[in-house]
Amino acid sequence: MLTWCLGQHRVAQIQRTFHKIKVTILCLLLTLVMIRSMLGAGDFGTPETDFHLLQSSFSAATTHHHTRRILEETKENVDNGNSNSYDSFDITKILVDDEPPEKKDPNIPYSLGPKISDWDEQRSNWLKNNPDFPNFIQPNKPRVLLVTGSSPKPCENPVGDHYLLKSIKNKIDYCRIHGIEIFYNLALLDAEMAGFWAKLPLIRKLLLSHPEIEFLWWMDSDAMFTDMVFEVPWERYKDYNMVMHGWNEMVYDQKNWIGLNTGSFLLRNNQWALDLLDTWAPMGPKGKVREEAGKILTRELKGRPVFEADDQSAMVYILATQREQWGDKVYLENHYYLHGYWGILVDRYEEMIENYHPGFGDHRWPLVTHFVGCKPCAKFGDYPIERCLKQMDRAYNFGDNQVLQMYGFSHKSLASRRVVKTRNETSNPLEVKDELGLLHPSFKAVKVQS
Repeated sequence: MLTWCLGQHRVAQIQRTFHKIKVTILCLLLTLVMIRSMLGAGDFGTPETDFHLLQSSFSAATTHHHTRRILEETKENVDNGNSNSYDSFDITKILVDDEPPEKKDPNIPYSLGPKISDWDEQRSNWLKNNPDFPNFIQPNKPRVLLVTGSSPKPCENPVGDHYLLKSIKNKIDYCRIHGIEIFYNLALLDAEMAGFWAKLPLIRKLLLSHPEIEFLWWMDSDAMFTDMVFEVPWERYKDYNMVMHGWNEMVYDQKNWIGLNTGSFLLRNNQWALDLLDTWAPMGPKGKVREEAGKILTRELKGRPVFEADDQSAMVYILATQREQWGDKVYLENHYYLHGYWGILVDRYEEMIENYHPGFGDHRWPLVTHFVGCKPCAKFGDYPIERCLKQMDRAYNFGDNQVLQMYGFSHKSLASRRVVKTRNETSNPLEVKDELGLLHPSFKAVKVQS
């Protein structure tokens, strides 16, 4: 009896096991059917095919989970203001100054820094002790540092930053060709000297920090080189400490406020330059000092409108009223365009290309085209913005063609960003010389005689 009972129990266990197997197989079949329906498949395939389908289903499920997670995170980021769109981002959120600028006592006269009276001696000793950094890289070729810059904030006009990029690229090209070092500044070193005057604290600091440079060349951000071949006649200035584009008659006789231009000038690194900066700067602090100085400049200078003191008017005033102290060491250059007013140049570029060649630097092919009054970084300028930007493109392309030609390319036109080949490829590239007189591959400029 006991044996019979044990047998029946074993039979029941076997039946339950078979039943579980049937249920498991049925569930597996139903799962495969569901997977097939999800994947859009037809009939069942081989076991190998079904195995791959299972793998695909798990991958699909994982991908679905991953995608859902990304979408949830993206939604969360958007809800938190962390959008990936630059159009919807408010740039002012990250442009936060740490603290307000320091307020200085208005009763204390402004100074660029501690008074230095022996800079020539200090610099001479430094040059003797550092022979690896001569202030002349060739007998008649001084070491030059070109300095330019722009506001530390993005342009108010969004496209303005693009034109600043073109302008600095243009300057880098000229400096590379002529062996000139370059310094681009984005820092306002003295909050009181914002605007026209921001260059003065920077220039002084660079003169003192780089005793190896003989000349500092300041150039506004809205000025471009348009003659890549022209070499500044350094020998002409051996007895001078400052070179600006201007006319002696207009400055000294007429006291005309546009008798010279300070958008592009050369300044020798010596005690004279530091003394001039100390004389120049006191009209610059913003606020009451600059406003009162502006009234004096408007009253004393011919044709000057009523507005706060600017560095150019101040320089005209200093030279006209203190000629005996400063005039003998200032060269007002008008034989070539150290500064060339864009309004009288840009519409003649095609005529220049047809009749002349780079290397003159003057009205035939200007060294510098300066977009005075255009203000591409601001919302408003003195001229229609469309005309300014169009002509800035033409000036950039006019100068850039002289660089691209070295590599066998040119802009399709002065109004086009597109470039075209100007010569066929050759198997002897080192034998090719470009038409501008730039030697390949050293890329050293040679003076084109007029």
